[in-house]
Amino acid sequence: MASARITNIQNVPKKPAVPLPVQSAGAVQMRIKSSTNTGERLSQTKSMVIPDPGQPQSQISRHRRNQSQHNLVGISRAAHPNSMKGEYLNKAKIADGGKKLRKNWTSTWVVLEDNQLLFYKESKQEALSNLKPGCKPEKVDLCGAIVEWTTEKSSRKHVFQITTSCGQEFLLQVDDYPTICKWHDAIKNTADILSKTGSGRPNLRRSNSSEFVFRRADSPVRKEVRPENRRSLIFKLNYSASDSADKNGVKNRLKKFISRRPSMKTLQEKGIIKDRVFGCHLLTLCEREGTTVPKFVKLCLEAVEKRGLEADGIYRVSGNLASIQKLRFLVDQEEELNLDDSQWEDIHVVTGALKMFFRELPEPLLPFRFFEPFVEAIKTREHARRLQTVKKLVHQLPKPNQETMKVLFRHFQTILTKSSKNLMSTQGIGIVFGPTLLWPELDSGNMAVNMVYQNQIVEFILTECSEIFGPEGK
Repeated sequence: MASARITNIQNVPKKPAVPLPVQSAGAVQMRIKSSTNTGERLSQTKSMVIPDPGQPQSQISRHRRNQSQHNLVGISRAAHPNSMKGEYLNKAKIADGGKKLRKNWTSTWVVLEDNQLLFYKESKQEALSNLKPGCKPEKVDLCGAIVEWTTEKSSRKHVFQITTSCGQEFLLQVDDYPTICKWHDAIKNTADILSKTGSGRPNLRRSNSSEFVFRRADSPVRKEVRPENRRSLIFKLNYSASDSADKNGVKNRLKKFISRRPSMKTLQEKGIIKDRVFGCHLLTLCEREGTTVPKFVKLCLEAVEKRGLEADGIYRVSGNLASIQKLRFLVDQEEELNLDDSQWEDIHVVTGALKMFFRELPEPLLPFRFFEPFVEAIKTREHARRLQTVKKLVHQLPKPNQETMKVLFRHFQTILTKSSKNLMSTQGIGIVFGPTLLWPELDSGNMAVNMVYQNQIVEFILTECSEIFGPEGK
């Protein structure tokens, strides 16, 4: 029987040997040791195999710390979605730490990264090709920054201003409107996100499991009072009680003073408080002066036509702000005003004060209720119909507004007669006085679009001045 079994075993055909799979040197060999005991947990171990440098190695992370770090990277990328690659823009730094600087436009390579804006003198590729060591940028922190369009800080078109929390002010500009809009929106969105979160970097803590998680800023942190600090705490409580008593005494004295103070009418009758010119409603000012055009406006226009028609960039170049404020103070105090005085020799001070007068009106020269009708009229494609609609709207304005507009726009026509000397054009006057003479009551729409319509309305009225207001002398 034993021999028969051996014979049968020998007669069984042998299966061909299957070669074992050869593992690549770069792969990580895993050995899973199973146990019959249900209470025993599966364990995983990694064999130490020298990786082959010629083959790419896939990264498999099974540790919780690695997963937390990957999640953190994703969160940080999502927190700053507005990062933009470099591009050449025109930049001017006009203030640093609250101190005004001379405006000097330069072409700068601008990069938006995370929570800051980087200004390079040239792109990194050019710096490397020219073998220049380093390319250190000027960094601007956008946390708490204010980004807004501006037409007053520069005569160039498509300009927006960045004001940082540390008092730096920058102007960025490029002639291509879609490009500058793209940068304006990206920088403004980044600044808004950083302002809402409080900083550009999330607050992190390390938990017991070595994971990174966000810490809630509003979670209260209770601190245990130590016995040695009780004396100082009692002192603070006593001090706050006495301090609050002093504050109550000051409040009572202020209430008595306010209740006994004279009325505004009494102060005006005694001449202590005088009616202002700047910031006063146009209708109220004209009724007080007994005119249909404010006296200050007439004085400024006469001074410009007398000695400023050939001034380079009249109404476009800004005057000295301190001198403009001094002139405004004298006008509000109803002092004897002589614009031919030597202290007002710079005609740009006079034009700056005139523009400030129109900007500080509680309601613009073209009142709020007329803004939308004027915008709809300027959108009309047919020229004759557009002219008829604008003319009708102008004649519906209150008398002081209409008369002041007539005097002002005829003065602009006089300015254009010397355009070869003063370098002012119809488009230039529209850019300067568009946002100055009319603006919407609520900035609900796109400010850039409104600015285009404002400029077009002023340009159209100036072009059709004789048709809208009638011939000279009427």
